[in-house]
Amino acid sequence: MEEEKASQTVWPEIEKAEKENRRELVLHGAAVDKKIESCGGVHPRLYSLSLLNYLEISQCPSLHSINEHIKNLAHLQSLILCRNKIASVPKNIGELKALKVLDLSVNALQDLPEEICVLSELTTLNVSCNNIKDLPHGLSRCTKLCSINVSKNGLSQLPEDLCSSSGLELLNTIIASENAIEQLSSEIHNLPALKVLDLSNNNLQEIPFELADCPKLKEINFKGNKLKDKRLEKMVNGCQTKSVLDYLRVGGRGKEKGKQPDGDAEKSDGNRNVSKKKNAQKQKNKKEEEEVDKLNQMGVRILHVSDSPAAVTVNVSPLVKDVRPFIVCCIVKGMNLKPGNALKRFLVAQTKLHDEICAKRTAATIATHDMSLLKGPLQYDARPPDVMKIVPLGRKEMKAADLLRMLQLEADEQRKQKKRQNVSGLHKYLQLLDGKDNYPCLVDADGHVISFPPITNSEKTKIKKTTRELFIEVTSSTNLQICKDVMDTLIIKMAELNKFTFDHKEEAGSDGEMDSTSDPLDSLALPELTVVQVKVLDAEGNLKVVYPSKTDLTSDISHLTIIR
Repeated sequence: MEEEKASQTVWPEIEKAEKENRRELVLHGAAVDKKIESCGGVHPRLYSLSLLNYLEISQCPSLHSINEHIKNLAHLQSLILCRNKIASVPKNIGELKALKVLDLSVNALQDLPEEICVLSELTTLNVSCNNIKDLPHGLSRCTKLCSINVSKNGLSQLPEDLCSSSGLELLNTIIASENAIEQLSSEIHNLPALKVLDLSNNNLQEIPFELADCPKLKEINFKGNKLKDKRLEKMVNGCQTKSVLDYLRVGGRGKEKGKQPDGDAEKSDGNRNVSKKKNAQKQKNKKEEEEVDKLNQMGVRILHVSDSPAAVTVNVSPLVKDVRPFIVCCIVKGMNLKPGNALKRFLVAQTKLHDEICAKRTAATIATHDMSLLKGPLQYDARPPDVMKIVPLGRKEMKAADLLRMLQLEADEQRKQKKRQNVSGLHKYLQLLDGKDNYPCLVDADGHVISFPPITNSEKTKIKKTTRELFIEVTSSTNLQICKDVMDTLIIKMAELNKFTFDHKEEAGSDGEMDSTSDPLDSLALPELTVVQVKVLDAEGNLKVVYPSKTDLTSDISHLTIIR
């Protein structure tokens, strides 16, 4: 009887949105999932909120389908239904004519209705982490499509019209990693705006030479494909986009192979010469491959906590259990952020990880600090919002409650000015702390709050171009493994970025942080990172976790060497 009554009662979140004529509604997490389970779906009153232009329902494993009444939300511009267990999408989703962003990632979809192809305003489609075997033909009709993410599915091919059509003039990002794709169309050059192409970990054997004709292509990833051209395979595993495109542009190695002089008179000598040339070419190719191996190689050395004289520890308070219980930390040395845009590239990569593997900070949050500016041991604690104080990035010291109120006001003002519901920056993470009596924080030995996940870091420990040692933390309210997975991904990305900086020999920036002293990192023979273990202890001093352990950073990337 109580369950039946609960299913009839309008959810307070929906009632509030209805009363305030809100245009944005976010429903996520365990509490919402429990309501969905008891109601057998989302409360039907949701579909009467006709003013909505942003709807997010995420992290609800009891949500198995999308109600066909979704068509009533005619003003929807963003529909975020990620990290659920949705198995099917209704055909009438094609009636959402204003839809620009559709995120159905991390669900249980096996296919998509063709009606998605009539969403003429669609700019972003994310269906990653499902079980989709084929994409609908006709996506080229979504002429405003800018980004498509179909990674971690079961695709054997991309739709023919995705590359062959000249209508997708705005498509700049294709993420199709971890599928079973066997061929990339030579028509790929028909995408004039393509900047990012990720087809890593598929079944490709060849990369079409026409890829080099994409005029704006900046980032490619073909790692994990067993290519016939082994030299090209080594190059793509080294993340050398420019080198790969140059190689494809000239037709690959051996373009002129097979051209031999004619004439019977010198046939015998010619055969001997050909044999010598072949042997010489083999030796040359072997040497070139060894050089490519050496150039591509990245190194990460792990320094065990017992080998570090000034080991940093993190003590965890029991209060974080009900807020954000999981944390892993480490120290990274050897990251060169000084040259050119090295720091900017690192910050952009961190933001990208927050959006992707961290699921917009709902699964985990990364925080980076200048190691020279903090003092250990550290404490991972939870404090009341009216008590906790922090100096947020780019702001003055304030209480956590005041910071959230200020951010909420800024978000409301941003909506009014831009006449839309998608807010940017810190504002889109405010709902992650709804209903919490205490807020999580990382505190240094002097009592300064240096991190307030998932919202912001402290200005006191902000990294700069001159930063040489980074203290990194990853926290989560979900589980410990996601923290480790995110940290693994981040460190591998840092190694790649450090290698890129080393290879390109950029000039130091001109942002006022330069100094005239020489830097030992600038003269390194190889860009090796050192990762120092950090222990996380409970209130009694017992070990909870140490990162990286023997089971962490076990990457199978061929050009990455982990030295333990």
